[in-house]
Amino acid sequence: MLKLFNLIAPLITLCAFLGACSGSSRIKDIGIRDAKLTPCPTSPNCVSSDARDTKHHIAPFALIGSSTDVWPTARSLVSNLPGAEIVTETPDYLHVECRSAVFGFVDDLELHLRPEEGVIAVRSAARTGKYDFGVNRKRIEELRTALQKHGVVR
Repeated sequence: MLKLFNLIAPLITLCAFLGACSGSSRIKDIGIRDAKLTPCPTSPNCVSSDARDTKHHIAPFALIGSSTDVWPTARSLVSNLPGAEIVTETPDYLHVECRSAVFGFVDDLELHLRPEEGVIAVRSAARTGKYDFGVNRKRIEELRTALQKHGVVR
């Protein structure tokens, strides 16, 4: 019986740890402030087109044509991302929770339409942990590629 407990105990501990890191509660420190997306934390698990440092910066989506054509396409593509759930939607802002398939980690993806600048500003950040192994940058670049294939961004 003790041998069985010694085998199962580490698995129970691992499951409890992963459950605690899954980020199930909604994050409150995101959104638009002073016409910009919330700044990234100092950890390397966030990218934003509003970031000024090279570690966190990623280019915004440059619009081709009218924002009224681009925004519905962007919304549709975002809603079809694996594990994506739109949490907040306004005429110029999307907040999407992207949940990983294996451990259920949650990343927060944000899009902010800025027609006067001709861009969609973007931000994607891991909700927990320090490192994301490039997942958030990759998500933004894959979305950019999909929007380019639809001919709505450069």
